[in-house]
Amino acid sequence: MAPDHTPHVENQGSRRIGMGFTEFVITIAIMTASIAMAIDSMLPALPAIGHSLNVINTNDAQLVIAVFFLGFGISQILFGSLCDAFGRRNILLGGLLVYVLAMFGAAATSSFEMLLVMRFVQGIGGAAVRITSMAIVRDCFGGREMARVMSFVMIVFMIVPIVAPSVGQLIISYANWHWIFILLGLVGSILFIWAASRLKESLPREERIPLSVRAVTDGFKTVLTNRITCGYMIGLTMFTGVISAYVISVQQVFGEVYGLGDWLPIAFAATAGGIAVANFANGFFVRTFGMRRISHVAVILFTLVSAFGYVMALGGTVNFVLDYALFTVLLMMFAVIATNFTAISLEPMGNLAGTATAITGFVSTTFGAVLGGAVGQMFNGTVQPLFAGFAIFGAVSVAATLWAEKGKLFTHPGDSPQLDAGAAHF
Repeated sequence: MAPDHTPHVENQGSRRIGMGFTEFVITIAIMTASIAMAIDSMLPALPAIGHSLNVINTNDAQLVIAVFFLGFGISQILFGSLCDAFGRRNILLGGLLVYVLAMFGAAATSSFEMLLVMRFVQGIGGAAVRITSMAIVRDCFGGREMARVMSFVMIVFMIVPIVAPSVGQLIISYANWHWIFILLGLVGSILFIWAASRLKESLPREERIPLSVRAVTDGFKTVLTNRITCGYMIGLTMFTGVISAYVISVQQVFGEVYGLGDWLPIAFAATAGGIAVANFANGFFVRTFGMRRISHVAVILFTLVSAFGYVMALGGTVNFVLDYALFTVLLMMFAVIATNFTAISLEPMGNLAGTATAITGFVSTTFGAVLGGAVGQMFNGTVQPLFAGFAIFGAVSVAATLWAEKGKLFTHPGDSPQLDAGAAHF
């Protein structure tokens, strides 16, 4: 069962790693936000990177973003079993070290191909940070309390996309794009020192799962035969495709379709601000209405609004105010869906949280990045591919959620206690 919703529970959970509740939330948020910084600060620099490294096809500059997503997704499958066997702290520190070294490596390169290699390696380091951070949250909290903590983490997390493009724009205004990677490497170094000095292990030795082929196979079987985990994992895959498609395409959409130019960071920051507001609201209301009621309503509305945007885009007339409002609303719903879907998918997993996070992260991020990249490569000077992709991803998510819940939407977390015990198998 999920912990009681009291300050005592908050303190008890966060004390497991030697921190107060507020410090815990901020630390986990900044760790995960470093990943967003590595993505979003690149957006204003893509044209400069393409020009500097002689990239002929402008769509190929998207690979600087897409390859990071790919490395981030593929490598997650490794880290779940590792952090379940060896604990969260060592894997987290190792991931941060790889992330930092790859940042400085990218700063030193003058080859587009080598830059892509370094971006892939950065994604691997970021995956270790993400897997261990989410597993730590699951170690310390459960149920609605976990969803609440994740919502507060996401508030801090989303401050980064608000400021990251502006930071990137500022850097390339006074220096070359290499300095973006130098800055990210320095930030990662500070995070490494902070984690090494402040973060205790959250998974006791007696709760660890020995690393063996049988243990890994059994862990995978447990995760992949749980109807709730798998159904919501499919939904997470679709919504990773949503955010990947948006981030990969946003520089061209705002720059070429709407002609915003240097206003890109401000326009992007406003949509990111909407995501932060949505996560704050989710953290406030999730205790009252539950993860399922909120996320199920959001995923249905997301699909309908996306379909409306696509129909409007077919008219061929660019309406920046309407399109921008639609994107803002869609991204707010994305935030609510992704946060709650993640919590719901992990809830039945108990001390397999690392393996479960790795598998769901591997599937959702890898295939989501591929789907989002495909939508990005379809960019044709209009917003039609983006809205069409959103609508399709939303529809698939609705179907996956119906399957996971056996056709019953809007159920209240706790209405089916057997789900919390991990009994929702095929």
